[in-house]
Amino acid sequence: MSDDHSPFLAAAGGRRTTHTPVWFMRQAGRSLPEYRAVRGEGSILDAIKQPDLAAEITLQPVRRYGVDAAVLYSDIVVPAHAVGFGIDVAPGTGPVAAEPLRHRADLERLRPLHEDDITYVAKTVERVVGELDPSVPVLAFAGAPFTVGSYLVEGRPSRTYTHTKALLHTDEALWHDVMERLAGMAVTFIDVQLRHGARAFQLFDSWAGALSRADYERYVLPHSSRVFAELAARHPDVPGIHFGIGCDHLLEAMVAAGPRIIGLDWRTPIATARQRLGADTVVQGNLDPALVLAGADVALAGAERVLADNARHPGHVFNLGHGVDPASDPGVLQAVVDLVHERTSA
Repeated sequence: MSDDHSPFLAAAGGRRTTHTPVWFMRQAGRSLPEYRAVRGEGSILDAIKQPDLAAEITLQPVRRYGVDAAVLYSDIVVPAHAVGFGIDVAPGTGPVAAEPLRHRADLERLRPLHEDDITYVAKTVERVVGELDPSVPVLAFAGAPFTVGSYLVEGRPSRTYTHTKALLHTDEALWHDVMERLAGMAVTFIDVQLRHGARAFQLFDSWAGALSRADYERYVLPHSSRVFAELAARHPDVPGIHFGIGCDHLLEAMVAAGPRIIGLDWRTPIATARQRLGADTVVQGNLDPALVLAGADVALAGAERVLADNARHPGHVFNLGHGVDPASDPGVLQAVVDLVHERTSA
């Protein structure tokens, strides 16, 4: 079918459509009672390895909210886990590596990713595509090299990135070797999802905002650019989104990496982003997730401000400025989706 029959794909191309499309980062999880009913115990990585379960969880928010895209139920550390690096996702903590990557010998645990390592991901995408209306695309995603690398080097979530910054400044050759391997894994991971039916993707560089502009451009940008370039060569018609947290100072550099869409957190106004990046820039964002926790009135007022900030520009994908908080009320999220669809209907 034509991309213009998909509100998400039309907006991704900067074209007018029936309404502003909506999806939520981390939408497939934690705030939905139907998710908790089927998720089970243990690591998210175990659930991801079950295609029927992962497909059901991916579809739940589409059924519940009527969002315009389905983001695959997966995790940014799936590739590193799949190749046997030794990383898991600890409930309540996040990615944890018992033996962090601190020395060149640790690269041996970060071999290239092959499609055979992630057959369960391919099967999940196929199941989801088979269930969805063709106007609702599946979004592939991967973690960007820096963000995944920070988990491998730190060994757990960090607020200071002490070991990561030490490595890139004290052993630049090793740092770039790590980034090259992770960039290759991200390309393979997204490529598999696209070849099995996904029609767009997002590269999450969630923690790139911890870097200065100079450090980002030297140590990160070449590798993120490689991901977008290789995927564009393999899938020239597929739009890619680049997203990070606290990245206002990096916007120009992140756009230079090659995405068609730049994701904004709640700190950067949409109008300001377009003044800096160009009037035709397609943006995703950017309601503060905390406003959802404050109740429907506050969330809806915030959504109205985001729509006003966008000023009916056709190149807008509505989203939160980060992931859905697990304490969010599904009723508030439903009200946000309904409001965006109603206010922007052609």
